[in-house]
Formats: sequence, structure tokens, C-alpha cells
Amino acid sequence: MTLPVRDDLRGAVPYGAPQLDVAVRLNTNENPYSPPPEVLADLGAALAEAAATLNRYPDREALALRTDLAAYLGHVAEGTWAANGSNEVIQQLLQAFGGPGRTALGFEPSYSMHRLIALGTGTAWAAEQRAGDFTIRNAAEAVARHAPDVTFLCSPNNPTGTAIPASVVAEVYDATAGMVVVDEAYAEFSHAPSAVALLPGRPRLVVTRTMSKAFALAGARVGYLAADPAVVDALRLVRLPYHLSALTQAAARVALRHRDVLLRDVETLKSERDRLVEALPVTVPSDANFVLFGAAEGTWQALLDRGVLVRDVGLLGWLRVTAGRPEENDAFLDALREVTR
Repeated sequence: MTLPVRDDLRGAVPYGAPQLDVAVRLNTNENPYSPPPEVLADLGAALAEAAATLNRYPDREALALRTDLAAYLGHVAEGTWAANGSNEVIQQLLQAFGGPGRTALGFEPSYSMHRLIALGTGTAWAAEQRAGDFTIRNAAEAVARHAPDVTFLCSPNNPTGTAIPASVVAEVYDATAGMVVVDEAYAEFSHAPSAVALLPGRPRLVVTRTMSKAFALAGARVGYLAADPAVVDALRLVRLPYHLSALTQAAARVALRHRDVLLRDVETLKSERDRLVEALPVTVPSDANFVLFGAAEGTWQALLDRGVLVRDVGLLGWLRVTAGRPEENDAFLDALREVTR
């Protein structure tokens, strides 16, 4: 039987990275450090308290969580929003500002979910290619030419790890009448300043973040954004009722209370990332918790055969490796040396 699927979805492939049970998993940019015991103890208590009221709907506005996130960002709660991972934040942005008859622009290679969520919301996708060193050049000219309703700037960029200077963000904003979304999923790992500092006086600028990476909360699915309060008002029009569970809100607030402890692991991962960059012969300078490195055909499978899973991001001659624990990175480097002998 043929289902009446939308024509623009026919033949499309869903997003997904291999989830394989191997010794060293360095393919999905997860934080390899589990929350420490003191965080787990507070998390258990908070979840138990929230569980006692699971017969009631959660706070629809997630006001307490948004207030905590705003304090972390140095922003205002009215202009801070939270959802189930930054992907849902992006989906809500495209539901509110994209959609049929509208266009989103991205600079590829970049985070593939920008394009896929655009497709899912009926938003046309326009792509500009990055330069050979994976930087963005002539961004304002490209934006003016496409006249997009939404422009995505990924900084640090996934999968390349490159950051975008604040001056480029400002130029893109000035060149468009549409929304400009800076995806900062890996901001805590970056040498570059956050685009949150650019928000005042720019009501069409949005900065999206996640707690999956730096806060080691990938399993909880918490994403958020900072923007003008009017942006949050627009997202309320498209969000599902009670979209963020009471358990999710409680877990995120615990993580924020322990941010000093959790973010210490970020410093370790930054050092490990830099070690990978130095050890690998061909890499792209990285501001994220991963490294894009040069690789011959067959390297991905050869590493997997040795119990090391990295990511094939579809770029010929390149693979991406997440910075893991020191022993995981050692195992990856040893396996790669065997493969390239």
C-alpha cells in the first residue's frame, strides 16, 4: 500500500547517526562524563519531588527554568525560551517565521537538521557553500541575494568546528529583513564570544543553545534560546501545550545549579580536543568538542573494526571525531595509527 505522504517528503531519509555498542563511541558529540555523585543525588531528589505531581500538567511557561537559564546567559527571562532539545527550538522558530512560501538559508556544510526541519515545516531551503577552509565569505551578499525569511549561522559550526566572528553575524543581520538564528550548541567549548552580546537592539536575532553537550544532559533533551521577548511571544503561538515535562524542567534546573561542577569537565574536553588537533595530521581548527580530520576512504569502517566509532558526515576525505575521555582519545589515536600505517 502506498501512503499519501507529502510529495516533498517522498524519498527523504530521516536523520540518524549509528547507535552501535562498541568500546569507544566518539560519533555524536556527547559529553563522555556522567554527572558526578553530588549532582545525581540532587537530581534524584528533584525528580522524586516532581514525580509526586505527575498527575498534574507541568508549568506551561517553564518560568522557573527560563529564569535560571536567563541568569546563566546574562539575559532576561522574558526573552529566554526552553524546549525539548535545541531541535525543537529550531522547529518552533521555523513554524513561527518559516513555513510554506518562505525560505531558510544555511551555509553548508553545516548542521543537517536545519535543512531537515525546514523541510518538515514546509520551508524552502537555500544553501550557500562555505569556502575551502570551511569559513563563510561574502555572507551579507549571499543573504541579500536570497532574501531569506530565516538565516542560520552555526557557530561553532557542526561538523567543521569553525566559529563565526561577531562582525559576520552583525553584517548578516544588517543585510536581511528576516530572522537570523545563531546556533550555539557548542558555545561553551568555543574561544569566540557568544552572539548573546549582540542581542540588544536586534529584535530579529536569535541565539539557540543546548544543555546536551556542556551540561552532559543529552538524555534529558533540553534546548533553549535567547532573543527579544517578542520572539518568545511568537513561539507561544506554535508550541504544543505543556511541551516541556515537569521532569525535564526539574532536571535542567538541577544541572544549572551545579553548573560550576559540570562545566569543569568542559575545560578537560577542550584540552583533549586541542590534543587531538595536534596529534592528527590534517584537521580543521576547532572551537567545539569535536575535530574534523582528513581520512582516506575506508577509514571509518577500519576504525569501527577496531572498536572505535566516529562520524562519517558525508564530506569526501573527512571524518569527525568527538573529544572523549583521555583513554578514549588514546584508543582512537592508536586505532588510527594502525589504519594509516
